[in-house]
Amino acid sequence: MQSDADDVDTYLALAPEGRRAVLGEMRDACRTLLAGFDESMRYGMPADSRDGVTEIAWASQKRYISLYVMRTDVPNAHRSQLAGLDVGKGRIRYRSPAAVDLAVVRSMLTAVAASQGPVC
Repeated sequence: MQSDADDVDTYLALAPEGRRAVLGEMRDACRTLLAGFDESMRYGMPADSRDGVTEIAWASQKRYISLYVMRTDVPNAHRSQLAGLDVGKGRIRYRSPAAVDLAVVRSMLTAVAASQGPVC
């Protein structure tokens, strides 16, 4: 589901109450760990870009929370930590807020900031 929110603050305010806390923590982690990245709304979801290239995005979908990690080397390096989740090439789906392991999310964000790997 794409949001019509103009900015990330509005996006979070419109998110389901049960997801706001974890989405806010994901945003805080992005702001802290992705120095030099620009936060914006892209494709109806919050995104973080470096040099005009989106490398991270996240969203509250109807049935899950999604984290999009566009540096393909990063999710590949974290596959064992993502076991039991629905993981695609660069997309991770969490079926509930409790399923989001923020330590793993932070590890991936740190890796994205350092990565020079390909962007999908």
